[in-house]
Amino acid sequence: MKLKINVLLWICVMCAVLVPCLHAQAEQEDIEELKKKAPKIFVDCDFCDIDHIRREITFVNYVWDRKEADVHILVTLQRTGSGGREYTLAFIGQKEFDGMNNTLKYYTSQDATKDEIRQGLVEVIKKGLMPYVANTPIADRVSISFKEEVKPTAVEDKWNFWVFSASLRGFFDAEKTSEYNSIHGSLSANRTTDEWKINTSISASYNESKFEIGDEILTSSSESRRFSGLIVKSLSEHWSIGGYLSAVYSTYSNINLRISPAPAIEYNVFSYSQSTRRQLRFLYRLNYSYNDYIEETMYGKSTESLWQQSLSATLELKEKWGEVSTTLRGSHYFHDWSKNSLTIFSEFSVRIIKGLRLSLFGSYAAIHDQLALPSAGATPEEILLRRRELATTYRYFFSVGFSYSFGSIFSNVVNPRFGGGGGGFFIY
Repeated sequence: MKLKINVLLWICVMCAVLVPCLHAQAEQEDIEELKKKAPKIFVDCDFCDIDHIRREITFVNYVWDRKEADVHILVTLQRTGSGGREYTLAFIGQKEFDGMNNTLKYYTSQDATKDEIRQGLVEVIKKGLMPYVANTPIADRVSISFKEEVKPTAVEDKWNFWVFSASLRGFFDAEKTSEYNSIHGSLSANRTTDEWKINTSISASYNESKFEIGDEILTSSSESRRFSGLIVKSLSEHWSIGGYLSAVYSTYSNINLRISPAPAIEYNVFSYSQSTRRQLRFLYRLNYSYNDYIEETMYGKSTESLWQQSLSATLELKEKWGEVSTTLRGSHYFHDWSKNSLTIFSEFSVRIIKGLRLSLFGSYAAIHDQLALPSAGATPEEILLRRRELATTYRYFFSVGFSYSFGSIFSNVVNPRFGGGGGGFFIY
């Protein structure tokens, strides 16, 4: 009899242990099956913490190729007048969600930490995904919480939209036989509203390099100070008018004092409200400059006044297939039209086919307007250390790259072991 009681007790204990385990295993298998039918997401954002997003949002599947996705999330950003950032998240439905598109915005303050920003983006992405998740079986496993509504109240801005910033930074690098020091400081005051944009700044920098070669010490330095101002008035969704004002001192450019006011007008083919996705802007400037040179120029000038005009065209596109940013700018002086320049800058990143991406980055300038070059030229030290502007008829840099990925389309798992999953640092 006692043996039977012990056996029954043992069976009860085993049931108490195994049943919850089997239930948990069955529930986990059920969740995994539902997860297979969850929407496939492609997060198109080079500056986002993708690992953090994958950890926090687990009710969808992540893929590394946009063509495999059910939902393409395109994230863009631009600066706000207060120094913060405006993130625009475009949710683009594909495949069975084709035509289900939505756009959400997320704003951060100037002093927001990286953790606050990434957590805020996670919350916005969760909200944006709800319409897509609601049409899949996994919706039954997703709960929605409701925060008490905050009643809107009138906000008084005692600063009247003005934002002031100050910065000071230094960089110091040294070895036994060489030393490099750099100091930069700036002050700025900016005001941005829908109707007006005002930017002003004052900055100064000093750079010095020292090299010990045998018993000789070579020293080279450069210094600059600058004031810059910009004021823009919004005329319509396509037109703006404004002007620039600058004052410059630069040993690199042989400028003791340059004062340059420049009225300007701009036309945007697309409305300014679409600026996070597409822009095609044409900007015309009429520039007057008074120049006082540190050394007499190669044209025999110590001071001179010059009139110049410039026209630039800028195209910026951020679409599902990639990003394009290109600016073409031409200018000339009125006293001699042969004193001109033409510059093109382009950044291009496009997914050509599944898994294949092409990236281009470069600039080319045809230069025929270096009126401030000193007649004495530059010393070997200034040439080697780039402390003086040198005569040239062109300047370019160029970078091109391809990347190709293939294999599993899923990228749900985050594994930070041995680095590569949560940041790090290198010593070299």
